[in-house]
Amino acid sequence: MTHDLAVIGSGPGGYVCAIRAAQLGMDVAVVEKEPTFGGTCLNIGCIPSKALLHTSELFEAAGHHFAGFGIGVDTPKLDLDAMLGHKDKTVEASVAGVEYLFKKNKITAYRGVGSLAGPGQVTVTADDGATQSVEAKHIVIATGSDSTPLPGVEIDERRVVTSTGALTLGKVPDHLVVVGAGVIGLELGSVWRRLGAEVTVVEFLDRILPGMDDEVAKQSQRLFAKQGMTFRLGHKVAAVDGSGDRLDVAVEPAAGGDAEHLAADVVLVAIGRRPYTEGLGLDAVGIATDERGRIPVDRHYRTSADNMFAIGDVIAGPMLAHKAEDEGVAVAEIAAGELGHVNYDAIPAVVYTMPEIASVGRTEQELKDAGIAYRAGKFPFSANGRARAMGTKDGFVKILADAATDRVLGAHIVGPVAGEMIQELAVLIEFAGAAEDLARVSHAHPTLSEAIREAAFAAWNKPIHL
Repeated sequence: MTHDLAVIGSGPGGYVCAIRAAQLGMDVAVVEKEPTFGGTCLNIGCIPSKALLHTSELFEAAGHHFAGFGIGVDTPKLDLDAMLGHKDKTVEASVAGVEYLFKKNKITAYRGVGSLAGPGQVTVTADDGATQSVEAKHIVIATGSDSTPLPGVEIDERRVVTSTGALTLGKVPDHLVVVGAGVIGLELGSVWRRLGAEVTVVEFLDRILPGMDDEVAKQSQRLFAKQGMTFRLGHKVAAVDGSGDRLDVAVEPAAGGDAEHLAADVVLVAIGRRPYTEGLGLDAVGIATDERGRIPVDRHYRTSADNMFAIGDVIAGPMLAHKAEDEGVAVAEIAAGELGHVNYDAIPAVVYTMPEIASVGRTEQELKDAGIAYRAGKFPFSANGRARAMGTKDGFVKILADAATDRVLGAHIVGPVAGEMIQELAVLIEFAGAAEDLARVSHAHPTLSEAIREAAFAAWNKPIHL
């Protein structure tokens, strides 16, 4: 059977691409090697981690913050099995939703490992070794990424784990060592800290959250340290010895020097992700990857092979589920003969810790490096009435506007529900709005979003409530 479009991979990029293509009248096929749809994000990434983040926040609030609001409760007891069960039910509902959408949009699903056999041809190999050939006018590679290994450290997903194993620990470790101070390490580290673990974060660089705004990273680190996390910045994990009852973790200065040894119960390796192209058969169609294993594409996501596209984590750009979704929509529209595009300046990034951290557009350092004159407007949540009422006063909103045109070029939030509030600023940047435009928009009172308006006032002129 020949399809109009075949997608290899059913993660956020792949399944959204497939659905959008079907909506545009195309006959669509999806090839998926795992038992369930949804890819890393829905099964072992975004969705289950957010379930644990939320429930662990509730657990900590009940144990440490309710009394301050006049709510007296007994010391909460952790039922880890029930908490993990909630996580699993959330995942099951999400992946079932994708399967329903495939049926609703008459998308043909092929189960097995997909590999490129030639122009317009995909070979699907099932678990039992049986193969079948799928033909399509257009092929989209949306195979995502997997965890980057730490050289010399063996992952067993029990004591030395990636994000996958960190979502299924059978008990709370006494000491968790997190290797990498990026989004995944900080999110999962914060989950287990709230549930009672001592958490040490080891980061090769001299800062956390590489790529995010410097001020955001510095203040966030102070807040995490205040919560109980310990940081070893400018250090690396040289070895993990699992021969004893506890893990022996050798930590060395990145610049060289003597190692210190940490005793740990679990080590989480979270040093990044790498494109997943293993066994994909790129050679069969003449596609070569770059030095980081990514598939080069043009501005329309076309690879060097005819009628073949690539999206998401296998191409350049931030490894974000919603970035892959946007690219999936664009590719479906392009394959259908329409216009599709993605504005990468308006893609937000969120760290779902407590407080949350969110960013969209340029950082201050990026503007300085580009020689762009700008004004920075900043407003703290400590001056926001709703934040005071909620007891969530940590953090701030910062808006960066072009000094000459007042156009907003970047925005950064550390604070409660920052991941929700950043969308207002993403819309503003998408439509080339100015700080004054946002400052003149009425915001309901009392709301956390008033801090955004005040930051816009500060970038344009002066804040009202500071």
